[in-house]
This record gives sequence, structure tokens and C-alpha cells, in this order.
Amino acid sequence: MRKLVVWNLMTLDGYFEGTKPWDIDFHNFAWGPELRQYAERFGEEGDLLVFGRKTYDGMASYWPTAESEDKIKAYMNGIAKIAVSRTMTDPGWNNARVVSDPIPELTKLKQESGKTIFIFGSAELSDSLLKAGLIDEIRVCVVPVILGGGNPLFKPTESQAPLKLIDSSTTQSGAVILRYEPEGVASCGHGCWSSRVVPSEKFEFD
Repeated sequence: MRKLVVWNLMTLDGYFEGTKPWDIDFHNFAWGPELRQYAERFGEEGDLLVFGRKTYDGMASYWPTAESEDKIKAYMNGIAKIAVSRTMTDPGWNNARVVSDPIPELTKLKQESGKTIFIFGSAELSDSLLKAGLIDEIRVCVVPVILGGGNPLFKPTESQAPLKLIDSSTTQSGAVILRYEPEGVASCGHGCWSSRVVPSEKFEFD
């Protein structure tokens, strides 16, 4: 059974980007040899990336012609990818396909053999999948900066989502990498903390 893992960088005050799309200059406060090595290991641990549409568009426009981070560039361009969108028809990136309804697709893929499935960025998609009980692990790099405004990583919700800390580490830059499991994952093998099923048409995908 495969794990579905969310990875993101977040400011201390909870934002994964600034007030404009792809305003992520704050990543520079955390980036360095340790975080680079951490990012490179994703290519060994995972065999599938999932993105919401807006995150996918940014990734697809950057990585094919990226002029640095060759090891990360190689796995980003070579690994299998899913773009979650109800409007996209042509993903336009190597080894990528479009999925309009991620809930049944990811439920099926998690039952298959293989490596970890990662979601990078894609805050709205991650929020929807967390509410659906499909997320097995949340990995967050808390960057030592206060942004003061922007797009929050975690969206407002009507109920609490308890988490269990499974690992933490600190980089020389002062960033803290946290790994959490949604409560109930360890005992049932999937994100069963969710007590209600939300129809797919109610979900937001970015």
C-alpha cells in the first residue's frame, strides 16, 4: 500500500506563498545544503507527483528549462505526474496526465504497489484531500520568517484535525522540518480521522 504525502514550505505565520501567486522568495531563508539534500531524496522515495492546476502550471513552466539543481530537475521532469484539473486537456509536460476527480483515482493508486505519492505545493488540493481522509503524512518546512500576509497553507475548517508528530529536524538556517501523521493513520493505514465524506464536487483544486 502506497502513502500519500504532502510537502510544503511555510512561513512561521502560516503562509506558503505571498499575496501574489508564486511569491515564494521567502524560501531563500531556508534553502541550503541540508534542504537541498532533503529535496533530492524525494526522487528516491517517490514515483508519482500530484499537483493542483495552478501549482502544476508553475512547475511545468519552470522545470523543463531550469538552469540549476540538476538532480532535482532530472527527477521532476522524469517522474510520473498528475495534474488535477476540471478544465485542462493537455498537460504539456513529460510523463504527465490530467485527472479531473482525484478522490477515486488516488484511492485506487494508494492500494497499488509502488513508492510514495507526493503532493508539492497545491494547498487547496491538499486541504481537500486531507478533509477526505486520504493524506497519510504532512511534511512541512517552517521557514524562519514572518511574511505578514499571503496565501495560508492550511485553510479554515469547521472541525479540528489532530496530528501526531513522527519526526523533526532543524537546519543550520534555523528552518524546522516537521513530519506529522493525521490521527488514526497508524492504526488504519489511511487518513481515517475524517468523520465525514465530502462530495468531490465540493472540493477546491489549485
